[in-house]
Amino acid sequence: MAESGFLLTIDQGTTSTRAIAFGLDGELRSSHQVELEQHYPAPGWVEHDAEEIWSATIACCRAVIDREAGASRKPLAIGITNQRETTVLWDRATGAPVHRAIVWQDRRTADACAALKAGGHEAMVTAKTGLLLDPYFSATKVAWILNQDDALKERAAAGGLAFGTVDSYLLYRLTGGRHATDITNASRTMLFDIHARDWSDELLELIGVPAAVLPEVLPSAGEFGTCVSDLFGAELPIAGIAGDQQAAAIGQGCFAPGSIKSTYGTGCFLLQNTGGEVATSRNKLLATVAYEIDGRVAYALEGSIFMAGATVQWLRDSLKIVDASAETAALAASVDGNDGVYLVPAFTGLGAPQWNPNARGTIVGMTRNSGRAHFARAALEAVAYQTHDLIDAVAADSGERPEAIRIDGGMAANDWFAQFLADTIGVPVDRPKVTETTALGAGFLAGLGVGCYGSTDQISEFWMLDRRFEPAMEAAEREKNLAGWRRALRKCLLDEGEGEVA
Repeated sequence: MAESGFLLTIDQGTTSTRAIAFGLDGELRSSHQVELEQHYPAPGWVEHDAEEIWSATIACCRAVIDREAGASRKPLAIGITNQRETTVLWDRATGAPVHRAIVWQDRRTADACAALKAGGHEAMVTAKTGLLLDPYFSATKVAWILNQDDALKERAAAGGLAFGTVDSYLLYRLTGGRHATDITNASRTMLFDIHARDWSDELLELIGVPAAVLPEVLPSAGEFGTCVSDLFGAELPIAGIAGDQQAAAIGQGCFAPGSIKSTYGTGCFLLQNTGGEVATSRNKLLATVAYEIDGRVAYALEGSIFMAGATVQWLRDSLKIVDASAETAALAASVDGNDGVYLVPAFTGLGAPQWNPNARGTIVGMTRNSGRAHFARAALEAVAYQTHDLIDAVAADSGERPEAIRIDGGMAANDWFAQFLADTIGVPVDRPKVTETTALGAGFLAGLGVGCYGSTDQISEFWMLDRRFEPAMEAAEREKNLAGWRRALRKCLLDEGEGEVA
């Protein structure tokens, strides 16, 4: 491969779509981003316009390709990483969506999941998929869309409709009709048996999704198809796909069993590589596929927090407490402590380890002295406390706490947050020089898919430490903070009739 080439990554996220050009050494060369409109048609419902996602993707890719062309660099391959679980259903003939995309945060199918639990199905679902019965996942979302219209059900059963997560939808449009996904995204649908590595007929029948709508499942690196030539002026190979959290683990070089990363984007997602065997959690973590490369499948345990950067976005957009997210660090540092103010950001329910889709945001401990700084600090602290709960669950499952965790995502750039996180979880926090690890992981997969790299070991060598944050907080202060968090969490859950919190 020519050194003047670059790997083009499509990073399709919850709040924006980006295209990024990476050199073969993992250096970020250029990027272009378009923010997406969020649609909230009812409380707890979150939707995207899939056509808007498509248009933004093409605009971002063209902008980066044009910019790199000015430096005489051409794209070698395309990698795709995406918001997982977000559900798109489209017409096979036209590629046009038949409904707005239902976003991973959406809670509309909570009652359907509760009914399946009441019917005694969760143990089977978990045994096959590694997941819990929760509206977070794609299965009940696509069933909900089909159940709104008998004509859609008939078209789906007859093979006229296609279902996929966002990667699959983009691949279909980019290639002019290749209907496929990668194994990491398939493992997040709640329709995929991660042991058999195939769609489950039992789950399809249980949830009411016809097999005719499903995509082909492929490894994370390899031949997915080529772009229609009139999109970017050449038939570029699409050679790598992974869901955003698995892509981040790859970008962080988490190939060894036991290695762990935590990504702070819209939500927070902590993944620990568990090697070639599916690990069973006793503490409500998810088992998922980490990647499939060169015939080798690795699995992971995952803890999912629904609101991380989105909580800071709420401070900015809804409360108008800050004009830019970066201001939260200075605000948090401007007060000596939290003064007993805690925020439980359950705006779209709670993920791991509580898994309560009906919980709602709660603020406790306010006094007349509480102000902007306390709200900003409470928002950042909440993400650290939730990460602490995930680390505790990982430690309980594995029998030991991690020696360190690698962090990435937008919030990783916040030094105050990174230090408070290390203080709260009690282990070092490592921030890499390239924090765009989600996009980088997809780029590495594309490079593997077209032979730019010989192995994952070669990719691991590109990881470089920017800064290590060592725990510095006294144990007594840490425990005082965590006790306050547990009281706030208990209040939130008791309001939902969920009982006590350990």
